[in-house]
Amino acid sequence: MDPFKEIELFIHVAEAGSISKAAEKLDLSISAASRYLIALETRLGVRLVQRTTRQLSLTEVGAEFYRRSRSVLADLREAETVARDAVVKPSGVLRVTASLSFCLLHIEPLLPEFTRLYPEISVDVIAANRYLDVMENNVDIAIRNRQFEADNNLTIRKLAQTRRILAASPAYLEEHGVPENPMDLLRHKMILYDYAINPTELPFKGRSESMTVNVRSFISANDGQFVVRAALDNLGILVQPKYIVHDHLQRGELVAVLDDWDLPLLTMNIAFQTRRHMPSKVRLFIEALVKRFRENNYERLWTR
Repeated sequence: MDPFKEIELFIHVAEAGSISKAAEKLDLSISAASRYLIALETRLGVRLVQRTTRQLSLTEVGAEFYRRSRSVLADLREAETVARDAVVKPSGVLRVTASLSFCLLHIEPLLPEFTRLYPEISVDVIAANRYLDVMENNVDIAIRNRQFEADNNLTIRKLAQTRRILAASPAYLEEHGVPENPMDLLRHKMILYDYAINPTELPFKGRSESMTVNVRSFISANDGQFVVRAALDNLGILVQPKYIVHDHLQRGELVAVLDDWDLPLLTMNIAFQTRRHMPSKVRLFIEALVKRFRENNYERLWTR
């Protein structure tokens, strides 16, 4: 008999507490499952399972063998997966979620090359400004702006940091003036992002002092692209991560204000399900995203 199958059957018997249930999971007949269990005990020369007409339980030796063999079986399955991934083309559906702004600026531009290299991977992008439950929604990769996750089943990998800045259109500043210190914001029209932490509370840190300004929103929205659009239409001063407005600043469509004052940095993280062996489709996409950020030196651009 197959020693690997014997051990696999024993583990299922130990966990199900029933030979018939273990047989069902492995698509075996009950008689075949019994033969595997007897063969394992005969080969080891010990009784692993105590059988009675009403119940089945592990012997002391069986409990120890279960603890050790379960770990060994997991390692064997892991080795099989690694070997298979080395020769089989990565495939399947990859579900990625991030804010709409991040999806537009960094996920979509990645797809032409990624899908060319890995045509068997289908990418399902979920643009959501609220954080989705990764496990519940079967998400493979999530981009987060928070440092810690309450779910211990998630692994967090830092992607980059970015400043949060204030900016407005040249036309707005010409009409309403340029704020010279944070308190000047109290007389300006502010465009705020609803999902920011305490969006109306701006904790500034300057070269020699710190202050918190509680502003009032003139326009607020739950999407960063709407906030940017409103600022481009001369409606006020926005507060946004620099990665969202960087290109508009470069083109002169928006102008940074109070640039000598800093708001707390935002950290962009990659969150994914914790597994002993990361599926190749997940690993490859994370590598492509990290490579894009490294080659473009985004963190330096967004934090200077």
